[in-house]
Amino acid sequence: MLWISAGIEVQDHAEIERARTELEKLVAATQHEPDCFKFEILQNIEKPQCFTLWECWADADALKAHFETTHTKAYLALGLTEVNYIERLESCAGGAMEQAA
Repeated sequence: MLWISAGIEVQDHAEIERARTELEKLVAATQHEPDCFKFEILQNIEKPQCFTLWECWADADALKAHFETTHTKAYLALGLTEVNYIERLESCAGGAMEQAA
């Protein structure tokens, strides 16, 4: 399994609510992708223009396929957010997290 943590930030602070709405649509569509085990986006309370993505994919190919979907391409085309960081992670618990997903 491939876990991802990514930080994104709204480019124009006036667009925070629009970005949140569009991110909610992205979550709803992405959660139906066959090799997506988790796709959650959280908004920072102190910095509402910042969001954290928590994702779990079957493997790197599943993540690559995610970026080829219509809904992901449509969100990225809006240009509302910029990626601040991406972390590729693995569980320290071994199979325990894999079984939970």
